[in-house]
Amino acid sequence: MTFKYNNVYINETATVTGPYEGRGPLSKYFDYSYEDLYFDAKTWEQAESKSTSDAIDILMKKTALTRFDIDLFVAGDLLNQLTASNYAAASMPSSFIGVYAACATSALELIVGANMVETGAAEKAVCAVSSHNNAAEKQFRYPVEYGGPKPKTATFTATGSAAALMSKKKEGVKIESATLGQVVDSEINDVFHMGAVMAPAAADTIYKHLLETGRDVNYYDLILTGDLGIYGKEILKEYMQTEYGITLQNYDDTGVMLYNLKRQPVYAGASGPVCAPLVTYGYIFDQMKKQKLKKVLLVATGALMSQTLANQKLTIPSVAHAVSLEAGK
Repeated sequence: MTFKYNNVYINETATVTGPYEGRGPLSKYFDYSYEDLYFDAKTWEQAESKSTSDAIDILMKKTALTRFDIDLFVAGDLLNQLTASNYAAASMPSSFIGVYAACATSALELIVGANMVETGAAEKAVCAVSSHNNAAEKQFRYPVEYGGPKPKTATFTATGSAAALMSKKKEGVKIESATLGQVVDSEINDVFHMGAVMAPAAADTIYKHLLETGRDVNYYDLILTGDLGIYGKEILKEYMQTEYGITLQNYDDTGVMLYNLKRQPVYAGASGPVCAPLVTYGYIFDQMKKQKLKKVLLVATGALMSQTLANQKLTIPSVAHAVSLEAGK
C-alpha cells in the first residue's frame, strides 16, 4: 500500500547518541553524544527514555517551539510495552500514538505522522524513536554481563534517540510518498542473523514501491535500508537481482554506515530502531540540504520477534516500510 503526499515536510530533526555512535564516522552529524551508556540515569531503560526526552528538548530549541505547540507525539522503541517512549510521552502535553515495528519503527512513525498532517488532523507532529544496546540485549538475548560469544553475522544495537518535527510548512525535507510493507517469513530462526531475516522484507517493499509508483530503481539518488548490516546488505542485492531482475546500484545500509566496522567491535554493523534515523536525520539530511542528494528512499527493516518465541525455535517474521524523501521542494 503506497501513499502519496501533497504537502508534508520534515522541518527539523534532533539526534542523541551513545558513545559508540559518537565515536563512529558520522559523529559530527549528531546533535549530542553521551560518553557512557547510562546517560546520567540509574538504569539502561531509564537512559533510553532520557535520550528521547533529550532529543525532544533539542528539537524544541532548534525550532523555537515548546511542547505545548505540538499536536501529536508519535514514538516507539524496543522495550516491552514501549516503556521508553511512554515515559518520555508523559512530558508531552499532546495526543500520543505508540508505534511498534521493531527496527522498522522509525519509518512507520513517519507514515503515521505524515498521514495525520496531510489530512489536517494534526498541524505539528513530532516523531521520536529510540533504542539502547544494553537494554535490548537484556530483553531479547542475554544481559551483556554474561559475556556470551556471538557469530560474525550478529548486529550491534545502536544507542540513542532521534526526533523529527513534521508539518505542512514548506521547509526542510519533503515526504513525497510512502509504502507500508507486509510481513514476510523466510523461515529463518537464527536470532544472530537479522540481516538474512529482514532482507526479503526489504526487497518486497522496494519492489512494491517501485511498482506502485511506476518508477525505475534509478529514480532515486540513494536507496537506504536499515538495518541489514554487511551480510544482509549483500543478501538484499542478490535477492533483488534474482527475484526481480533489479540491480541496486545507488544503495547503502545504515547499519553499515553508522560505525567503523574495521575499528569498532560491532560485528556485522548496527541494528535497532534508532539506527536508520540517526544516519538519515544526521548525515543524509545534511547531504539533501546541500543538494548533493535530491531523492532518497528510506526503507527501514524490522524483525518481529520476541525472546519467548525465539526460545521456542519459531521462525522470525519481518517487515519493511519505505518513505520517499525529496530535497528542496
